[in-house]
Amino acid sequence: MASSQMVERRSEFVGRIGVAREDITPPVGIYARSWGAAAHDVAEGIHRPMTVTAMTLQEGNKRGKNPPLVLIGMDHGWWRSDEDEWFIREAVLKALKIDSSRVLINLSHTHAGASSNLHFANHPGGEHIAAFREKLRDATVAVARAALAAASEATLSWSYGTCDLACDRDLPDPDANRVICGYHPAVDADDTLLVGRVTDVEGSILATVVNYACHPTTLAWDNRLISPDYVGAMREVIESATDHAPCLFLQGCSGELGPREGYVGDPEVADMNGRKLGYAALSVLEGMFPARHELAYGGVVESGAPLATWTLREYAPETRLEAIERELVLPMKPMPSIEELDARIEQTSDRTLRERLVRKREVRRVVGDGSERAGPIWGWRVGHALLIGQTFEAYSWLQQDVRYAYPDNAIVMTNLTNGSLGYLPPADIYDQDLYQVWQTPFDRGCLERTGDACRAMLRDLGATPRA
Repeated sequence: MASSQMVERRSEFVGRIGVAREDITPPVGIYARSWGAAAHDVAEGIHRPMTVTAMTLQEGNKRGKNPPLVLIGMDHGWWRSDEDEWFIREAVLKALKIDSSRVLINLSHTHAGASSNLHFANHPGGEHIAAFREKLRDATVAVARAALAAASEATLSWSYGTCDLACDRDLPDPDANRVICGYHPAVDADDTLLVGRVTDVEGSILATVVNYACHPTTLAWDNRLISPDYVGAMREVIESATDHAPCLFLQGCSGELGPREGYVGDPEVADMNGRKLGYAALSVLEGMFPARHELAYGGVVESGAPLATWTLREYAPETRLEAIERELVLPMKPMPSIEELDARIEQTSDRTLRERLVRKREVRRVVGDGSERAGPIWGWRVGHALLIGQTFEAYSWLQQDVRYAYPDNAIVMTNLTNGSLGYLPPADIYDQDLYQVWQTPFDRGCLERTGDACRAMLRDLGATPRA
């Protein structure tokens, strides 16, 4: 490589960027059953506030020809129906008058949240659901508008790091021929942490972004509090060190990943997990170059040894914004009909088994009764960075595969974006007896098909694949 080409550069975007946040904490007493083993149905208190945070991205010219991209992170568990998700997202699309390729709503996937599904209105605490659902919609519209109104010239820079919060959770049961869902110390987990930083023209931090893959399952059946799980303390750590600039969390491909210390009722454990991720993100921020700067080789200084010198110099980052939406068709496994599942639920008195059947019925209602499911996936180009939005709970293989294929770009990979459609495990574990395999409605090979579709989208967005 010629010396003139020897530079180290981060993925960056320069344009108009706005950030805003709204509170979406549900009321105490709302139906908040997320665990089959739970002995309660309603929330009895609040651990930390639940929030929705929006970031809008526009071309540098205030009158740019293209509509904004709107990236939203929401403290919520999962959508229990297509209608629930569309009730929120359609309102944003109509309010901003933009098409569906340009809005991504990512769920943090906390398991200590409340239900927003009207099917549970007749359950204990269900009388609060309709109002909470409207609160989610109104706050999401308001935060998107506020972010647009706050937009100013800024730079979004990205850098990778690591954090060992996430651990593999597909543990072979030592007492039975099955795989159970919990910490598996013998397997290395994907520990990739991607951090974004938004700085104004003076270099002050306006916002941060954390993209990390780990199930927020610290708090489980013994917890009776509404909580963002580890995400809340993570935000607190980062924001306290960045003059309270909002931190937007994006859940990565965490199908088989969870915290080592989880399934507890103590909120302090969730805060401990969050601090671990927050401090890891701060370490990444500390090592980032100033905005719009690259590290360039400066030649040799002859000393006791010939020493290579590198210096920071300014450069002009990319200003390109592009969004595409593609249809992905995936084959489904044979599944019982809704009527069959309703009959089983009616005949089941065990709360844990009943919860499993209710979830299976919800999945069946969402995916329909056909042999395949067609739905969108999304790809964005934000300067030199790339972003994938998909509705599944994909295993981390997906983000590892895509990032390996495009090593020169920062790649934001997200689960549970614009929907909630079930797990995508790797094909080679479909013969195992484990939760993610028998929970998913999708057949063997669907994770790999999704990987093919993601890589093709990024190629169409102009990314250069690994040679």
